[in-house]
Amino acid sequence: MFFNKKQNKITQEDNDDKQKPQKSGLFGKKTQLHNSVIEDEEFYQKGVATVRGLIAPSALQIQANHIQIGEVLSSTIFVIAYPRFLNDNWFSPIVNIDFPIDVSMFIHPADSRDVLKNLKKSAAHVHSQLNINANSGQVSDPMLETAVENIESLRVSLQQGTERFFRFGLYVTFYAPDKKTLQKNKSEIEAILESQLVYTKPAVLRMEQGFASTIPLGNDDLNAGNNLNTAPLSTTFPFVSSDLSSNDGILYGINRHNNSLILFDRFNMENANMVVFAKSGGGKSYFVKLELLRSMMLGVNVIIIDPENEYEHLCQTVGGTYISISLGSSAHINPFELPKIPEDEKPVDVFRNTIASLIGLLHIMLGSVTPEEDTVLERAIRESYAVRDINESSNFGSIPHAGYPTAADLFEVLRSMDGGDSLAKRLSKYTEGIFGGFLNNATNVEINNQMVVFNIRDLEEELRPIAMYSVLQFIWNEMRSNITRRIVAVDEAWVMMQNDDAAAFMFGIAKRCRKYYTGLTTITQDVSDFMSSRYGKPIVTNSSLQLLLRQSPASVDVIAETFFLTDHEKFLLLESNVGEGILFAGPKHAAVKVIASYSEDQIITSDPRQLEEIEKAKKELEEEEME
Repeated sequence: MFFNKKQNKITQEDNDDKQKPQKSGLFGKKTQLHNSVIEDEEFYQKGVATVRGLIAPSALQIQANHIQIGEVLSSTIFVIAYPRFLNDNWFSPIVNIDFPIDVSMFIHPADSRDVLKNLKKSAAHVHSQLNINANSGQVSDPMLETAVENIESLRVSLQQGTERFFRFGLYVTFYAPDKKTLQKNKSEIEAILESQLVYTKPAVLRMEQGFASTIPLGNDDLNAGNNLNTAPLSTTFPFVSSDLSSNDGILYGINRHNNSLILFDRFNMENANMVVFAKSGGGKSYFVKLELLRSMMLGVNVIIIDPENEYEHLCQTVGGTYISISLGSSAHINPFELPKIPEDEKPVDVFRNTIASLIGLLHIMLGSVTPEEDTVLERAIRESYAVRDINESSNFGSIPHAGYPTAADLFEVLRSMDGGDSLAKRLSKYTEGIFGGFLNNATNVEINNQMVVFNIRDLEEELRPIAMYSVLQFIWNEMRSNITRRIVAVDEAWVMMQNDDAAAFMFGIAKRCRKYYTGLTTITQDVSDFMSSRYGKPIVTNSSLQLLLRQSPASVDVIAETFFLTDHEKFLLLESNVGEGILFAGPKHAAVKVIASYSEDQIITSDPRQLEEIEKAKKELEEEEME
């Protein structure tokens, strides 16, 4: 504006100069020189290339329903109506659409005082209409009652400052090489939005303003907005296509939002822990076996507690060590065994931690234990070690397996102590009763393979929590003695969550295993039992990875409350197929589909029919080789 005014002034002066006789002398020469410089500057500026000139198309042809930009066609649509409820991530399909688009969002804040005045008038009008209907004997109108609820709720939120009001414009410009493709792209965008009850209109006769509003100038020339408060406005945040890929790690599945690969290394996260929740048949064991198999390719060691004999085929295929823990098994684990002392830990701390773990195990074995009996148990455990000349200053690494006390030693000590008679009687069934030999022998198990599976399927239900606790304690000692990249998978973890001492022990491992370069994977189908424990939620929050596969209607509300799921995500979990769900990785999460190759599927499958076919094929191959 300033330049034009100045130019007009100069032109007027020039006209005056032409009408007046030219002044001679020095003043006249200066005026002529000044005018000449201005003319030269104008002429120079006309030949200077500007950024606008460089990026602008050579020509635009503006039609009623599209714009032709060179050889490309564009069209703009804007949102005119939203549903009553908006879910997070509803705009993600548009952001990830597979043809070029430009999206602009214009947010114009409104004064809350003006909005409150209008809401007060609207509330009075609706209440008045309700009273008129009631006095005339008409049936109450659900639309009016809903409007009252919405208005009052919004008024309270605005008055408390928890919500604000905005005028929001959402415009989408899409491009295509021809009219047919342009119409196809428009129909695809409208179908995606209308499936979520979001309705649009084309900017007919205003395509120029629509195009100008969606290029990066920040001008809302179209000016076609809707009134939204903070909550629904926040759902339009466009950058919601979670990208879980990294430069290293293993393939976890396909991102169902945009068909990208979910690829990362769990050991590069805050911690390497993971929880897997799914109903029976949802694919949780299939996923875990696939992850373990792929992790082994990167040199990760794997230890599994298998309560249902689901990992035997995988273990045999990769040449792992399969250990069956049962009453008649030859494999034994002595819970009294102490680990080798890590360099950064003191013998006294290791000794006391082991005693504390033993007391937790004995609580599960003996049932209810009073505080007085707890004191007796601690003294008896210390004396059991003393009988074998083991104390806080001993060199634990040099003690052979047979040099440690057993449950039988503890039984003898308790029987001879004041106040230990009742404890000894309850312990006797694990030393000389029906469960004798289960935990009453020296350890003869070695973990010297990349994959080790502890199978507890053949144990009685009563003994399963005890076995899982003992195996976890044995694994914990191994983790502290030999630090390496390792994944420990506990299937059917809800069994341990039924007992406070067992749950506390597993929570302790989840908190501390990062220090020993280990990731704990807890797998369960009984979400209610797992989360009902006071240690259930802390274990989940101490896991950087959480996988939710298909859920049952009975447990989905617990899952939604724990993971703050939207209604859309709840329905996704209810309707997911086998191997589909939601993967949380730190602050990000995405819908995932687990996919295995044919070779991997043959190794990790738990389908009895597939396993039968595999065994049949093996036998046929062996017979052919013999012939």
